[in-house]
Amino acid sequence: MIKALSEDLRNKISAGEVVERPSSVVKELIENSLDAGATEISIVIEKGGHHTIQVRDNGSGISPGDLPSAIRRFHTSKIESVNDLFSIDTLGFRGEALASIASISEMSLLSSNRDGASAELPIVNGIPGEIQPAANIGGTEITIRNLFYNTPARKKFLKTPRTELRKIVDVVRCYGLAFPDVEFKLLADNRDVFHVHSESLEDRIDNLLDPTYSRNLLPINITKGDYVFSGFIGNLNLVRSRPGEQYLFLNRRFIKDRLMNRAVYNAYESLIKRGEYPFFVINLLLPGDQVDVNVHPTKTEVRFKDEWRLFHLLKSEVGNSLDSVLDTIPGFDTSFQQSNSGSSIGDFSLQQSKVSETIPIDLNQNTIDFNHSDTLHPTKSDILRARDYVTKLAETRIDNQSTIATENIWQIHKKYIVSEVNSGLVIIDQHVAHERILYEDALKAFESTSMASQTLLFPETLEFSPDDFDVLFDVLPYLEKIGFKIKKQDNLSVRIDAIPSEMSIGNERDVIREILDNFLKERKEYSSFQEGLAAMFACKAAIKAGDSLMREEMQELVNRLFSTKHPYYCPHGRPIIVQMSLDELDGRFERH
Repeated sequence: MIKALSEDLRNKISAGEVVERPSSVVKELIENSLDAGATEISIVIEKGGHHTIQVRDNGSGISPGDLPSAIRRFHTSKIESVNDLFSIDTLGFRGEALASIASISEMSLLSSNRDGASAELPIVNGIPGEIQPAANIGGTEITIRNLFYNTPARKKFLKTPRTELRKIVDVVRCYGLAFPDVEFKLLADNRDVFHVHSESLEDRIDNLLDPTYSRNLLPINITKGDYVFSGFIGNLNLVRSRPGEQYLFLNRRFIKDRLMNRAVYNAYESLIKRGEYPFFVINLLLPGDQVDVNVHPTKTEVRFKDEWRLFHLLKSEVGNSLDSVLDTIPGFDTSFQQSNSGSSIGDFSLQQSKVSETIPIDLNQNTIDFNHSDTLHPTKSDILRARDYVTKLAETRIDNQSTIATENIWQIHKKYIVSEVNSGLVIIDQHVAHERILYEDALKAFESTSMASQTLLFPETLEFSPDDFDVLFDVLPYLEKIGFKIKKQDNLSVRIDAIPSEMSIGNERDVIREILDNFLKERKEYSSFQEGLAAMFACKAAIKAGDSLMREEMQELVNRLFSTKHPYYCPHGRPIIVQMSLDELDGRFERH
């Protein structure tokens, strides 16, 4: 038998679309505050939102008589007719959020309107209680307790309070960047997470993300008819190896749109590597009839009327901003483009006559045809051959450390170490060799004695975003084991007093930031927390290609490499040693 669902059940089902976790509640309440014209918004969180979420503002407020209507589904003051859906200028409009939240929590709604009329309404399980008189607070205060208390199946899927708090911080940060003219204060478990006052977007980026960002920002400002793009993109110093600092807003509403993100990425395409992500905070200001925001209850997915025009405009503007910087770099030609013919690249031409005066060379042989993309990507057979080669390489072992003649040792191209062995010669990649040494030293340090440190003559102070600050203190005991000496300061900052003895001084800021950037993204690739951290530290702290080494340094590096458990490959699986036998050398010179 088909039956009508009860009002309570309908609200709980609707809540499943609107309220996924505590951060969803914070999002909806902040949007209500902003729509009410608030210029000051305060958010209080207890236990990651599991226990309490409170949002208070200085907006226009709700009249006492309208309080019960505010928590009823499809009751709103923001639209009246279907036509209003095509000219929405508010963040909310469905009239679902408060009803959905009230149905799965214990709620208190306290509000004072512009006339000073104030009242409080308690709501339990979506059912309003008696309206009670209250003091004038000059706005609205909504308190949510025991979220999902009556839907245990939903409650058990919540993450730890720390994880949920990070999600909340992400949400508040988004609105803080979209509305730099609004004051935001976030308090979690009696701790100030951040407090930002009305300011410019540039200052807001510094205060919410990192105080060094402003010196690496490039402005975006374009008007094309009814379209207005504004904000900032980061220069190459703000490129990161994990996503998370890409903020795209539509009429100051945070959205997720692959095509618009792709427009920005494409502008950076020739400047960053695959797996790297540029920083940007961009607001697209469009007329309401050019976009449909009524696609999903969360309103983060939208549909543009002319998405490809937007794509090309955005890509062009970001590219122009990048070009303005690259034009100042000597020798960097931003007009370099790939030719369609495949016979030349841009305006570059090879001076064949000068080459042919010495050795005849067929310039048409072994060239890359740029018209065929498959030549730039390995085929399945290529991958299988490479895998087979690496497997055979790993099976080729140098039996004894003494077989390497370290008195006959050379560095080539400041990248590789070459030495004799009884059966021929070996070539060692200096970076991955040192990486293997540091990796195993770090694992030993985690288990027993800490690695040696070198004290900095001038301690380094680093400031972090709230997210990175939390991650830093998750990994701090391990960083200290590998030789860092770090002390907590005020306002999300730390002081570095000492660094690992084998790490170059002056590199500590980049090493720690890259460890944090990569930690959340890559730790799942390793069998343990410690292995992941050790691998990341080793990769960032090891000597690099381009570092010049003295003979004694090369000898020590080789000796230490063959004291490790696995001297033939680095923690990421790359080979460290290539061995060439005398027979192979003789064959190359046709000595039969």
